[in-house]
Amino acid sequence: MDDDSEKDQPLPEKSPTDITDTKTEPEKDDVNDNENDKGRDLPDDDDNGVKNPSSPKSPSDAADPNSENALDSEIKEEKEKEEEEEEEKPALPPDLNKIVEEIDQFIAQLIDDTTGPPDLPISVEQFVVLMEAKIEDYDSVDTPVKWGQLSAEDSSSFLENVNRVSSLSKTLSKFSSDYKYAYSINRVGGVLQRLMSYVEEEFKSLLEDYKIQDSDPSNNKNGDTKPPKQSPPNQESDQNPPTESEAADQEHNIISGYSDEILSDLIRLSDAMIAGGYETECFQAYLVARRNALEERLHQLGFQKHSMDEVHKMQWESLEREIESWIKIFKQVATVYFPNERKLSDSVFSNHSSFSETLFGSLAYNVTIQLLNFAEAVGLTKRAQEKLFKFIDTYEALRDTVPEMDALFAEEWLVELKTEASIIRSRLGEAMILIFNELENSIRGDSAKNQVPGGAVHPLTKYTMNYLEFASSYRTTLEQVFREHQKIERADSATGSEYDYTSQAQNVSSGSEAVKQSPFQAQIIKVMDLMDANVEARSKLYKDPSLSSIFMMNNGRYILKKIRGSSELNALMGDTWYRKKSSDLRQYHKGYQRETWGKLLSCLTQEGLTVNGKVMKPVLKERFKSFNAMFDEIHKTQSNWVVGDEQLQSELRVSISNMVIPAYRSFLGRYAQTFTPGRQTEKYVKYQAEDIETYIDELFDGTATPMGRKKP
Repeated sequence: MDDDSEKDQPLPEKSPTDITDTKTEPEKDDVNDNENDKGRDLPDDDDNGVKNPSSPKSPSDAADPNSENALDSEIKEEKEKEEEEEEEKPALPPDLNKIVEEIDQFIAQLIDDTTGPPDLPISVEQFVVLMEAKIEDYDSVDTPVKWGQLSAEDSSSFLENVNRVSSLSKTLSKFSSDYKYAYSINRVGGVLQRLMSYVEEEFKSLLEDYKIQDSDPSNNKNGDTKPPKQSPPNQESDQNPPTESEAADQEHNIISGYSDEILSDLIRLSDAMIAGGYETECFQAYLVARRNALEERLHQLGFQKHSMDEVHKMQWESLEREIESWIKIFKQVATVYFPNERKLSDSVFSNHSSFSETLFGSLAYNVTIQLLNFAEAVGLTKRAQEKLFKFIDTYEALRDTVPEMDALFAEEWLVELKTEASIIRSRLGEAMILIFNELENSIRGDSAKNQVPGGAVHPLTKYTMNYLEFASSYRTTLEQVFREHQKIERADSATGSEYDYTSQAQNVSSGSEAVKQSPFQAQIIKVMDLMDANVEARSKLYKDPSLSSIFMMNNGRYILKKIRGSSELNALMGDTWYRKKSSDLRQYHKGYQRETWGKLLSCLTQEGLTVNGKVMKPVLKERFKSFNAMFDEIHKTQSNWVVGDEQLQSELRVSISNMVIPAYRSFLGRYAQTFTPGRQTEKYVKYQAEDIETYIDELFDGTATPMGRKKP
């Protein structure tokens, strides 16, 4: 029999003769198996095709059926044992290099083959099994292998095979409609998903492994953002200095927080994810990690997220500090951190420039919007005059900083950011315009009936002039704000803006001509005119015309001094306005002299003192008595008056002395001898010319000095 199934049947009894006659050719396999058995003859086949272990030594041995069965059973047991041992031996692993070579050839064949999909080689299944084992080892729950633990060779080999799985998956997917590829497509896709999950987690881990530097480059005392150059021990500092590009890379790595090694790994992992079709996961991981890093930096710099309602409820002192901090942070982020973020994204996605541009744009846009939201909230707070200057600072930060980001953003991002910043600037500008309106209203509404003691400078004059002086230091910005507002008003109304007007003709050195004023200049002059009207109205509260004149001089001199002390305010008001104001002050000065000292000097006239060349002594006595009484009253009263400006005070005293003392000295010299020397003279001639001068110097101090007591 030839069937192997019959090998297990018991051998029939045969005679030696039958055995001899029925010998057959020994089977090849059996011969080979027994060639290695020393001292054993080649077996013969019986009629049933069963091999004997050896030729019988004698006819009697061969004829014994029990002996023959025992030998056959022994052979069978040995074979089974050998087969079991063979199965227990571990199979030699397939050669990875050979498999990879076959996979690469197969991928190339799939790409180039136009005749139809070829049969799948066994190497595809072997490669998938190997990669499953590899990711099972790396992504083990108990002992996972982190990317930093891999050697350079292992990490490179791993990524090469990841890319190979990606390529295999892409090429196989072209034949997804072919049933014979379905199983392999699913197997390869599953392995690719596990590989990419591992790569994504390691990419995230490396991204989150940044280190924020303790020293902020923008806060370097020397203003140097580059790291100091260090030399190895015992080496001259000028040996092998870093090139400019190397120094820039060092600076970038310090600011971004990644070492060169991590940066290299980020590049390779991102390339693998993008090549494998996992760019969305790659982008999301990058955006989340870098957004967290930037927000952590903003927090360290002092930026806090505030809702619109929180900003509106802040006390001004707190909000003022927040605005100052915001301005510093906004400039720093735009000029330091954004450029370095752009460098980082360009480095990580160096092989995908369009991806880098999109990623940076999305990241920086979201951070910028957070910062702009605060500025918007500030612009929508309740208008108050004290907020003007922080509004201007915020406006300038937006105006000057946003253009510095032009080179960083793609056009679509930049247009949106500029539009948003422009809207916020407009709101801030509108708030500034309204604040000036409020200033006008506060001056108009200041109708208090209380006099300023001593005719001193009114608090409203001080406040307004200091406010305008400070505002004029922002002249360039406020000119821009008022022009932009005027354009908006013109667009909204055919009648033009409230600020769109030309001043009345002003007298200039070349003659009388109309001078076109800028909107901001017109606003300043408008406020000044309102304040002048307010001061003049207040001067009428004083019943004493002389004190009214002192009040006007005090306020007028304060205004002129502030204008002359500020080049910007002086330029806004112009020389013509200044000369007119100075002329008004001279008129007030003359009015004061006339009202106060003119009456006093009327006592010193010679008219009516002589009749027929003889001095009328009673009339003379009355004149001296009137002079003394009037001068005493003037001194008593006007010593309490206040002239804070030292120059004006000196000018007044000098002008009074020049007006009174010569006249008094002349009158005294002519008529003093009329009195009898002694008590009569002392009674009527109370003051000498020197005494008058001394008491004049006591005027306008704000504190009266008793008559007859000279100042030390």
